[in-house]
Amino acid sequence: MTTGLPPAWAAFLTDWDRSLRSGNYPPTTRYNYLLGVAQLGRYLADEASQLDAGEAASTPTAVTRRHIEAFQAWMVQTRSAATALNKHKALQQFFKWLALDEEEIAQSPMLRVRQPKTPVKLIPIIRDGDTKKLLDNCKGKDFVQVRDEAIIRLLSNTGARLSEVANVQLGDVDLSLDTVRYHGKGAKDRRVRVGPKTARAVSRYLRARASHRGFGLPDLWLAARGAQRLSANGIKLMLKRRGQRAGVSDVHAHRWRHTYAHEWKLAGGDTGDLMLVLGWSSEDMPRHYGASAAAERAQQVQARMGIGERV
Repeated sequence: MTTGLPPAWAAFLTDWDRSLRSGNYPPTTRYNYLLGVAQLGRYLADEASQLDAGEAASTPTAVTRRHIEAFQAWMVQTRSAATALNKHKALQQFFKWLALDEEEIAQSPMLRVRQPKTPVKLIPIIRDGDTKKLLDNCKGKDFVQVRDEAIIRLLSNTGARLSEVANVQLGDVDLSLDTVRYHGKGAKDRRVRVGPKTARAVSRYLRARASHRGFGLPDLWLAARGAQRLSANGIKLMLKRRGQRAGVSDVHAHRWRHTYAHEWKLAGGDTGDLMLVLGWSSEDMPRHYGASAAAERAQQVQARMGIGERV
């Protein structure tokens, strides 16, 4: 990631990565943080003459608010507002570290940089009929079909994040209690119950897994070939393929997470319990998840209450 960056930028990135690792930040978070800073460094090098950023192109300690705002505007124009927001958050953390931990700058250039406004994107829930089409596409007894059914049922049944399902270890599965332990964001583990159909699918997969070349690996999910784990990206691609074959568009793991929240609210479940089950610490999350089906829930509540129909 530091290839082509000036020595000072590369050195600070390397030191910051060490700091993030010592803080037990997840690999995905570290990657996104470091990528955002590296992109800023390369942008300033390319635009040094136009932005009067000669010194800033050489070292991040010379970066100013004006440089950040130009980079952010460029991200909005060439990528998207959502991507620019992700870079904004990464740069906030980097310059905070540079100011407070390393004391290399007096204050962060991010102090008065506004976050880019992003449009609210409502992620549609995935209906039972579409989930059934995907599961029907997995029917069979070979290793891949049994594995894919277990993964889809686990996503649907627990509403877990893609990374959480991908990182399940053999020791996290307890079929005597029908539970799975997830390793969530911020090193927060939680154990969730699975239903009978999901438990049966996982059990069938474990039997198939026992004769796989990679059976000795600690990871629950194995790739079809070779003794290697199935990564989160591998699951992502699998879901896309299954969706294409089953005639279901836009299949990704997060849709089941939104569906889980929607179904929970529809059944009158407690918000605090939902936060525990899905591994949330912010109360903003229950309002965001399942928002695309909020009108449907409101209409069902309205019909159930029967206001104006009792006279």
